[in-house]
Amino acid sequence: MLRFHRLAIFCAAVCALAACSSGTDSGKPVVALVMKSLANEFFKTMEDGARAHQQQHAAEYELVATGIKDEQDVARQIEIVEQMIARRVNALVLAPADSKALVAAAERAQQAGIAVVNIDNRLDRDVMAQRHVAIPFVGPDNRKGARMVGEAVAAQLSRGDAVAIIEGVPNAFNGIQRKLGFQDAAAAAGLRIVRSQSAQWETARANQVVSAVITEVPDVKAILCANDSMALGAVAALKAAGRNGQVKVGGFDNISAVRPLLLNGDVTATADQHGDQLAVFGIEYALEMLKNPGAQPADRETPVDVITRETLR
Repeated sequence: MLRFHRLAIFCAAVCALAACSSGTDSGKPVVALVMKSLANEFFKTMEDGARAHQQQHAAEYELVATGIKDEQDVARQIEIVEQMIARRVNALVLAPADSKALVAAAERAQQAGIAVVNIDNRLDRDVMAQRHVAIPFVGPDNRKGARMVGEAVAAQLSRGDAVAIIEGVPNAFNGIQRKLGFQDAAAAAGLRIVRSQSAQWETARANQVVSAVITEVPDVKAILCANDSMALGAVAALKAAGRNGQVKVGGFDNISAVRPLLLNGDVTATADQHGDQLAVFGIEYALEMLKNPGAQPADRETPVDVITRETLR
């Protein structure tokens, strides 16, 4: 009975793998796009952009687009990468939830002969160096983008004003860089950073953190958020306290939900890293790598722009 049970499991696994691998029968390369939280509008925009590009280039490649529900579910994202390896996709375009933890999974994909491109959140350079792994990064300069947002907010403040930073996930490279960019802008403008705390990229957590900040530091004049989802939480907290309009809010991503808040002044500035094109840049690079397997791929910087009420009008 035990042997039969084991045989059944083995057969099921083989069948599942065969089913997963059937997408390559067309002869076209299969590109897997593995994103972070699909609950975040930014990644839905990214997915839509990737699917539109594939439809326009349907004769060139097939696309598998997937992601995790919670940006903190790193284990699940690693599992998805392993599934893509088992599926024997030709290329992997990865927006890692954790800059360090996903390096090993990306390395295994490379070892399986898969072309790997890192987008959105850079894999940790030190970890890659330790493992002797080279994976090209295609994405914006997050520090520069955050500094531009911070400068737009600082232009409406005075030297010595108190500001708070709402950080992303501590192990995410892009979150770290955005925090540094906000710090750069604050230092240049002579602002006081009175609090810097993670809200894990999440709206509800940012609401809680900002509610505490404005209670504990009543003279805070601005909240600089490492993504727009957290900026939405900051605005909600300020409205609940009757302080919207009194405290400036900066964000990052330019999601559609923030644009009305830019127009009415609840959000002062955000950064547009062109999420609808970010995956496309990665996919196009991956296709280049497949056509030129001997080439040494290098990092590519993509655009980032500051968005304010004036730029939307």
